[in-house]
Amino acid sequence: MASILVVEDDPYVRAALVRHLSSAGHAVRSVGAALDALREVTQVGCDLVVLDLGLPDLDGAAALRMLRGVSDVPVVVATARGDEPAMVRLLHSGADDYLVKPFSPEHLDARVTAVLRRTSPAAATGRVPAFRVGELVVDPRQRTAVLDGRDLDLTRREFDLLAYLAARPGDVVPRRELLAAVWQQAYGGDQTIDVHLSWLRRKLGETAARPKYLHTVRGVGVKLEAPRP
Repeated sequence: MASILVVEDDPYVRAALVRHLSSAGHAVRSVGAALDALREVTQVGCDLVVLDLGLPDLDGAAALRMLRGVSDVPVVVATARGDEPAMVRLLHSGADDYLVKPFSPEHLDARVTAVLRRTSPAAATGRVPAFRVGELVVDPRQRTAVLDGRDLDLTRREFDLLAYLAARPGDVVPRRELLAAVWQQAYGGDQTIDVHLSWLRRKLGETAARPKYLHTVRGVGVKLEAPRP
């Protein structure tokens, strides 16, 4: 069970988020303004913050920067804004992940669980659980990837790309997010990602025309999912 702070000014949305996260077994508190969130984080503390961007007293991006100034608590941004460049900037500003409204309770729980898994004390001490997608097992601590019992010989960047996708199985990850998270670049050409995806596909025993694990969603991004029977 994790302690989660929901920062959302809409009382109906806030109540729904609290209900969904509580039903998933978390201890949930909620506030409706950015300054209240800062007080909660500094005075009470929590394991994760779900932060809405459209707050009445302070823009969510500014609230994120202020949170990062006082705490390294993981932050999942929940917003109705689907502007991809803005999301990339938020990731660079310290957000650990983001969700675009509307989203399902299952999607919310999956993202929160993934962020908690990556940022837990166990992760900080190196005891990071491996990600399993079908017969593919990616272990961030050992930096190993095993497919059908066979070790994959990956470069550092190939592994980072695969591990980032494996932490979000089934989610379409925008290309700009991959550039920000894996290459630490706000901007760049798609060719960089395409080349690494091509190398990864070869090592996973697939092609772009006949994908098994890596799927490109044209004009959107990339997702990693288990092969369908």
